[in-house]
Amino acid sequence: MSTSLRKNLHAGVRSAMGMLPETTRHAIFRRMVDCDPAPDSRLQLRIVDSRQDLEACFRLLHDAYVASGFMKPHPSGLRVTPYHALPTTTTIAAFWDGEVVGTLSMIREGVFGFPLQSVFDLTAVRAQPGRIAEISALAVHPKFRSTGGKILFPMMKFMHDYCVHCFDTRHLVIAVNPAKIELYESLLFFRRLQASEVDHYDFANGAPAVGATLDLHEAPTLLKDGYDGRAPRKDLYRYFITSTLPNAKLPERRYFTTNDPVMTPALLDYFFTQRTDCFAQLDTRRLGLLHSIYDNPEYAAVLPPLPYGHQAGSASLRRHPRYSLKCPAVLSLEDRPQALEVVELSQQGFQAHGANDLPLGARGWLKVQLGEGVESAVLAEVVRRVPTAVGHYHGFRVEAPDPAWLRCVRLLETGTTYADLAPEAPASAERSDRRAA
Repeated sequence: MSTSLRKNLHAGVRSAMGMLPETTRHAIFRRMVDCDPAPDSRLQLRIVDSRQDLEACFRLLHDAYVASGFMKPHPSGLRVTPYHALPTTTTIAAFWDGEVVGTLSMIREGVFGFPLQSVFDLTAVRAQPGRIAEISALAVHPKFRSTGGKILFPMMKFMHDYCVHCFDTRHLVIAVNPAKIELYESLLFFRRLQASEVDHYDFANGAPAVGATLDLHEAPTLLKDGYDGRAPRKDLYRYFITSTLPNAKLPERRYFTTNDPVMTPALLDYFFTQRTDCFAQLDTRRLGLLHSIYDNPEYAAVLPPLPYGHQAGSASLRRHPRYSLKCPAVLSLEDRPQALEVVELSQQGFQAHGANDLPLGARGWLKVQLGEGVESAVLAEVVRRVPTAVGHYHGFRVEAPDPAWLRCVRLLETGTTYADLAPEAPASAERSDRRAA
């Protein structure tokens, strides 16, 4: 079937479907689901971190966006955005016999915010507990687009598991073409951010867009109710919530970090300066933020220099760590233990989130799980209080950090990519900590 005939057929089907009630349309879409719980072993999914794989993803994305009218052709043949340069963005790929046949990016909120916030109001989502991630840069190779989700569903499964178990994410947000929004609403139970669509979305070459969100804490109930009693290949509740996809390789981590940076100085230089002019298009503010993230000489050498008077490290720029954390901890005070979540740490201090407000000057022993089987105990004092609508953040000063704490800080400060924090054998780690003690 020719491309034009296929497009005309799809347009006719959409027109006919549009005449049905919404509940009927959504029920029909759900009956069309075909998710294979045991995909062909030739399919593999993982985070991409090599130049070759990243280039294949950016090329696939470029071609898909150009074909859809979401961008104009770029001389490089790649679609690369400033968000891809951030350590809070994770790009995954689906490989078929080693060839990249699908890609998407998960953008956790970082120094640039989200692409869709330029046209959609996220106030209501931000008012709820939990972090947000935008799902963006989705593309599937043309030869797999008519195979009933053979690539798309496994990528969505990886996205779900990664966001829930690794990315410290509760709310997903998306901006999609109006012709696609009902698939997200009916199959995955996304809800629109606003009633009307945006008729000009600059991030997609001025195409119309609809914004939507999904609470991952509510998703299991929604999926269970929507797919109750379905056969295994028709049951997205079982597929997303209770099954394991052997083809998907989630990252292994030594510590409870919540993002997986992949951009080395060489990769930043190659994709954002040599192959594209992405860095050259940044304004001074965004360039300064990049310098505050990548604040060592190796990275500074490949970033465009800041204009005079805007030097990295000046008072106007806050340092942004490349790694965020989600470490369960208990602070023992005189009255009762306080459950906390350590979200950032340094050699002499840390920031933690908890349900209760703590008085300045309060001191006690903190026991924190820095990683699987990695525990640290330090004496800590509250030196800063920041109440919020979703709990209390406190800054702490650390007295006499122990070897496990120092070792974690050293790796977080010197690690370039998530591979630098890969697990080591537990026994050797324990011996190393005992020697350090």
